[in-house]
Amino acid sequence: MKAQLTKLLNWFDDKNSVLVALSGGVDSALVAYSAYAKLGKLAIAVTADYKTLAQEELEYAKKISSEIGIKHIVIEYNELANASFVKNDNNRCFYCRSELSQHLLQVAKEFESDMIVDGTNIDDLGDYRPGVLALRENGIRSPLAEAEFSKKMVREAAKMVGLSVYDKPSNSCLASRIPWGQSVTAERLARIEIGEKIVKQLTGAKQVRVRDIDGTAKIEVGVDELSLLEDNLILQKIKNQLKLISFEDVSIDPEGYRPGKINVITN
Repeated sequence: MKAQLTKLLNWFDDKNSVLVALSGGVDSALVAYSAYAKLGKLAIAVTADYKTLAQEELEYAKKISSEIGIKHIVIEYNELANASFVKNDNNRCFYCRSELSQHLLQVAKEFESDMIVDGTNIDDLGDYRPGVLALRENGIRSPLAEAEFSKKMVREAAKMVGLSVYDKPSNSCLASRIPWGQSVTAERLARIEIGEKIVKQLTGAKQVRVRDIDGTAKIEVGVDELSLLEDNLILQKIKNQLKLISFEDVSIDPEGYRPGKINVITN
């Protein structure tokens, strides 16, 4: 792993200054760490608070930046003002990342950064990721993918260098909890975010998704955490509280969480 980490650090050798798109997850955290280790103050982290980012993720991004020592900028805009994004077809992530790219390019211009980088790893390239395509089209590069880092390798390297998020469960924007074809609204995003907090607090589960399927909450937890949902008393508390925040009904996915599962669900 030391050799692999050296490969990632060396990726920044011929770079003058970079802007790191920092999401709050372990992938972009390792990129930010590596950029700062090589470039110091010439590396800047940027997190976009675009209204579909869970506030928990924003707090993680702030914490990561503080740990590393890298300068951190938070930009704000509202994705719900983008009609293409709100309609939520199978290119939602493309519209999201296209808009994000424009904001990042503006920040890069302001701070005279030569390059923008993100946390895409080689495992991400095997999924349906229109968002990755949008980033590529705007010239944003992925040091982890170029240095051939898998998700497992990212976590090992992050642990080795002491990043507290090395074992943090993967996450994605709140809109990913809404099936394609069902519009993204502020109300839905709010109840999804609150719903996931409720499930985490009542069960102790770390990997949680509350899917909003036509007003019904479908709860997923990590496959290794399914036993946490077996207590009928806790389950009833979850259902009661989720109905209080406007979910019409609540169900549990017996298969547990699997990335990309929502992509095959339509209205």
